[in-house]
Amino acid sequence: MRTFLFFVLWTLLCCSTARAEIFTSISQMTDLIYTEKELVQSLRDYIRAEEYKLAAVKSWAHRLDDLTRVSTSDPEGYLAHPVNAYKLMKRLNTQWSELETLVLQNPSDAFVSNMSVHRQYFPGDEDETGAAKALMRLQDTYRLDSEAFSRGKLPGVQYNALLSVDDCFDMGKTAYNDEDYYHAVLWMQQALKQLDGGEDSVVTKADILDYLSYSVYQMGDLARAIELTRRLVAIAPTHQRAGGNLRYFEHLLLKQLNEQNQDYPPAPEEPIQLGTYSRPKDHLPERETYEALCRGEGLQMNDARRSRLFCRYHDGRRNPRLLLKPMKEEDEWDSPHIVRYLEMLSHQEVEKIKELAKPKLARATVRDPKTGVLTTANYRVSKSAWLEEDDDPVIARVNQRIEDITGLELDTAELLQVANYGVGGQYEPHYDFSRKDEPDAFKRLGTGNRVATFLNYMSDVEAGGATVFPDFGAAIRPKKGTAVFWFNLFRSGEGDYRTRHAACPVLVGSKWVSNKWIHERGQEFRRPCGLTEVD
Repeated sequence: MRTFLFFVLWTLLCCSTARAEIFTSISQMTDLIYTEKELVQSLRDYIRAEEYKLAAVKSWAHRLDDLTRVSTSDPEGYLAHPVNAYKLMKRLNTQWSELETLVLQNPSDAFVSNMSVHRQYFPGDEDETGAAKALMRLQDTYRLDSEAFSRGKLPGVQYNALLSVDDCFDMGKTAYNDEDYYHAVLWMQQALKQLDGGEDSVVTKADILDYLSYSVYQMGDLARAIELTRRLVAIAPTHQRAGGNLRYFEHLLLKQLNEQNQDYPPAPEEPIQLGTYSRPKDHLPERETYEALCRGEGLQMNDARRSRLFCRYHDGRRNPRLLLKPMKEEDEWDSPHIVRYLEMLSHQEVEKIKELAKPKLARATVRDPKTGVLTTANYRVSKSAWLEEDDDPVIARVNQRIEDITGLELDTAELLQVANYGVGGQYEPHYDFSRKDEPDAFKRLGTGNRVATFLNYMSDVEAGGATVFPDFGAAIRPKKGTAVFWFNLFRSGEGDYRTRHAACPVLVGSKWVSNKWIHERGQEFRRPCGLTEVD
């Protein structure tokens, strides 16, 4: 039994690296739900088989126990009866061999075989780490404290999903191993809070205090680091690092106080929570603006701007395919002009496109500005697939509809890209067009720069997932079946830097989009140059 359990753990933890980045797509993660259900049923079958085997062995032991109690009380008298002598020979020659065969039977074979079939599809270490970092990203973007996540208090949720002490500890350890002490503090503190609240755990309080105290020190809070380390020393006096860390922290604080001519501060009484420490700055200059827009804060929509927004029927300049059923067009923003088209895709079209894309989904890529080669990036977390018109008539129909609506040539456009966002899926602020410092970004395509973006929303999202424009403070919410359209370039061919945009992290739900990037070549007469650089 112990060998079997070791095998199962080894299978789950060590042999599940065949498919990485599963966490980047909700669609692929849903398959794991059914895989896990099948494994649970297989596990129950194994348990029943083990229980049946154990019951049979117990029955043997019970009968033999009664028999040997009688036979050993008077061996010679017992064997004086010829039937007893015969049955002893029979038992030792035949029945004990049958018992041996029963004991050697391994009911786990079917379960292990089933595990072997499915383990190639299991997530690996990269997926677990990626999912943990995704929770931290959601925590930052939507200003959710660890308590909210731990208790499953998220907007729009349908199911209770609780994090245990050990879950919180593992979250903190993931951040710690990445030298992300800000998040390590938040999650270790939550683990400690739940442990002090009486929850059971495998991890010990000493382990939590060890990580927490050092992470707090790394955040520059010496007084609190000393207080936490003293708690660690009190419960684990022989801890190999605690004593040395405590003396070191106290020395640093004393030196700091002497230099500043200050008294020794009292131990902090306020518990660590969101806002106790400042999140370190990162590579994104508009991080605060971007995340505020994702939360619905800082929107620059006002009455004056709203008065300039209209809705209308759009027939694509009397396009024959739109005359009888024009598109419903709504202004989302005035300058740059962003419009939304209602009923762009039917439910049937959405489902067909998703069906075509699912087998092709792979980690979404971005084009390297220096080489023009597609590569993955941490700031884009989703899976995408590229669909051609030969894949199904629905793709040709959608492409034609986009051409009719925009009036632009699509022969030089990129293929229809379909994306599904996973846990905390996002695409941080970026430009769709190439800038002057990256002239070779689309050189391989030979179709010029990306003149416009047509973005289809193929799902509703319970919370998060908005498309935001940090430069002018707009946020566009996903709505299934609708599409938004904007130009990335002025008529002069110069890039409109205001169109820098982002896909906010998905907080709750599964976000599906498809987009068409339309290029310059072929638009010479459909969208002629203007008289100025910014026409």
